[in-house]
Amino acid sequence: MRRYLPILMVVFSGALWAQSADLYFVAGESILSNNGLGALTATGNQKDVHLDNGFRFGFRFGWNSAGHMGHEIQYAYSRTHLIISGTDIGGMAIHEGGYNFLLYATPEEARFRPFGTVGVHFANFVPPGSSATSGGGSNKFGFNYGAGVKVKVTSLFGLRFDVRQYQMGKPDFFGGTLFSRSGLLRQTEVSAGVGIHF
Repeated sequence: MRRYLPILMVVFSGALWAQSADLYFVAGESILSNNGLGALTATGNQKDVHLDNGFRFGFRFGWNSAGHMGHEIQYAYSRTHLIISGTDIGGMAIHEGGYNFLLYATPEEARFRPFGTVGVHFANFVPPGSSATSGGGSNKFGFNYGAGVKVKVTSLFGLRFDVRQYQMGKPDFFGGTLFSRSGLLRQTEVSAGVGIHF
């Protein structure tokens, strides 16, 4: 047992693990740009088929490492509508999950913690009439970046405000038959949240 004691001391010392963590519920606006998915004909407009803006909510679990660094994993649900030739085909979901690195401007014990962040994520676009649980949808990967601030209201409860931009591939619901598809889909998140610190 003595020979394992140094290993156990390092593992449980906090040197390798988070010094603190938080869990937030966040909600806000999902603003889509470069949202044209493609033209219906060779001479058509890229926005013949497009997605509109909507709302977004989700959960973020964060943990802090030493100094001013932090990490976060997240899940978010965004609601949008699929528009074809000016007709609203119906509401649809975007499920997103990912990892972000956070760099804080203030130390862990500060009440206000502004931060910058960068991360990677995946998005599952589920068109009207389909279900993510039945394998429907189009999966895309991307990266995101942004900034925000966490505010400790009490030793247990906190607030946060985020602005982030997600860039990812555009979903293809039509088997590659659309024309004039180009660029990345950009999703801007403007959100606020409430959470607990532990």
